[in-house]
Amino acid sequence: MLCIGLDISTSIVGISVFKDKKLDKLNYVDLSKEKCIFKKAKMFENFFLKNIVNIGFIDYIYIEDILQSFKRGLSSANTLMKLAKFNGIVSNIVYNNTGLIPEYINVNTARKTLEIKIDKNSSVDKKEQVMMWVDKDLNENYSWPTKVISRGPNKGLVKYEKFCYDMADAYVICKAGIIINEQNP
Repeated sequence: MLCIGLDISTSIVGISVFKDKKLDKLNYVDLSKEKCIFKKAKMFENFFLKNIVNIGFIDYIYIEDILQSFKRGLSSANTLMKLAKFNGIVSNIVYNNTGLIPEYINVNTARKTLEIKIDKNSSVDKKEQVMMWVDKDLNENYSWPTKVISRGPNKGLVKYEKFCYDMADAYVICKAGIIINEQNP
């Protein structure tokens, strides 16, 4: 069984590939330098065709569902609309190139399915908490790309590359999708 998980944003698309319910690979497409949404879509499609479609028969594609309500201090209406538009374009690319209708999974449903507890009172950011959960779930056997901060108050600190969080989100979506499908055949 081959399953793909996507965490779609207009700057980075996180991608996870599971074979037989185990992580096979994590990847990402960096779209941050491109401004045009259609060129971003073409960049994603080129990557998807070259690196994903050719790995075998895909059984399921899981995509993190878009936010459907505002949360204080987060994305503006313009940002949410742009993201929803891009999510639709990427979903269509996936469908056209695989014939599979993607299954959309709400991020909270995915976290609940995997029993990921987010401590809202923690000084640790939500994305960092998810990253820590994924790293632990992988038994710390995945070598996450890092960078050393070269200036400022965090100079010398080793941090995950920005795209690692998108890959971790794609991992959560795909793993939750597999479990949800097992529970509801």
